[in-house]
Amino acid sequence: MDSPQVYSRRRLQVVADADPGAIARVVERFHNLNIIPRRVTAEFSSNDLLHIAVDVCGIPDEQLTLIAGKIRQATSIVTAYWHRLD
Repeated sequence: MDSPQVYSRRRLQVVADADPGAIARVVERFHNLNIIPRRVTAEFSSNDLLHIAVDVCGIPDEQLTLIAGKIRQATSIVTAYWHRLD
């Protein structure tokens, strides 16, 4: 029987400096693992920060924790964390 944790939806929240390459650096982590996100959104805030949200499904919590850690190491990334959507 499939584990409900594996198929639960997760959202990776990333805050980055206003850098044109920030979105590509975030999405690249999923591309390298052959993972297609369900949704990717990005929005500039009034304080010149870029807020990126990546919704995924079918990724274990441990793997998403590693992805968030790698993204935090990238240039222009202020913070990255994930949370459950369901």
